[in-house]
Amino acid sequence: MDFGIVTAKVDEIGYITHAENLGYSHCWVTDSLMIRSSCWAVLALAAQQTRTMRLGTGVNVPGLRLAPAAANGIATINRLAPGRCFISLGTGHTGMRMLGQKPMRLGPFREYVQVVRALLDGEEVDYSLNAETHRIRFQMREHRFIDLEHRIPLYIAGYGPKAQALAGEVADGLVSGLPRGGTVPDMLANARRGAARAGRALPADFYTAAMATLALRQPGEAPSSERLIAECGAAVISGLHYLVARHLETGEDPPEYARPVWTGYMDWLNQAPPELRHQRLHGSHFSFVDPDEARFITADLIKASCLCGTPEELVEQVQALERHGLSQIMLYPPLNRQYRVIEDFAGKVMARL
Repeated sequence: MDFGIVTAKVDEIGYITHAENLGYSHCWVTDSLMIRSSCWAVLALAAQQTRTMRLGTGVNVPGLRLAPAAANGIATINRLAPGRCFISLGTGHTGMRMLGQKPMRLGPFREYVQVVRALLDGEEVDYSLNAETHRIRFQMREHRFIDLEHRIPLYIAGYGPKAQALAGEVADGLVSGLPRGGTVPDMLANARRGAARAGRALPADFYTAAMATLALRQPGEAPSSERLIAECGAAVISGLHYLVARHLETGEDPPEYARPVWTGYMDWLNQAPPELRHQRLHGSHFSFVDPDEARFITADLIKASCLCGTPEELVEQVQALERHGLSQIMLYPPLNRQYRVIEDFAGKVMARL
């Protein structure tokens, strides 16, 4: 099992190097223009300051840039950290919704992914823009502005069956979340269906990474203690943000574990004017526990959203996930606890594996 961190703060590259020294193998940099630093700036600095850590996006949002720009971005970072880079692409949950827009539909997303993959493979590809289609490829490669010689794996972020199947069809791996993306066997079954649809077997090295929130409990500690809420509350409430966004767009009902707080949370959200509701919904995204939202974090919400337990129990949970086929767990702690969380997990869980 690999372990990675998720981050996106340009003036805290030391956090990334600290994670590398603790044994974390991957750094995933988010792509939300309205709330985060530029992913390319963070990755460029991280490439200069790390030695072995694999670096990439977690995840790039197609609606924010053209496919050739995304391919160029990661190929440029690959010039700084050759052979250590990857790119992951998703339809754009937060990155697009912070603009008041919906994520990209799967049809255009598939085309976007195929263009990025072809360009990173050094191929010439048909590219359509503004109702015109032309052949494009990276040129002047002999001058080494970018690096395509060291292959860049491409992963697809998917929480539903269709996106997970697309990963099996066209990508090198799947990025998802626990438990929102389903169980690991479910994820892999969906990916295999996509691979079969493309006439291929799922590659033996197909990579599966999942973002998981840890609730590392101390002996006798309540499952919704003040300390646990401080450490995992930002991620727990961000999961609720996703459920609310889905409900607003599709009318989808919340899962059982969210229903006790649902009406109160929607009342709080609707205090904002409709034109600003998207800002309020994602305002604390994976960064801090908003005091106004903390009251909605319950023990049931934590249990349903997190890997929760003592160090010994977490070791067992991680080992089970590995047996089921998960390749990596990604950690995304809140800003004011990020060093402590990755240190505790490295010392109390990773060291036992």
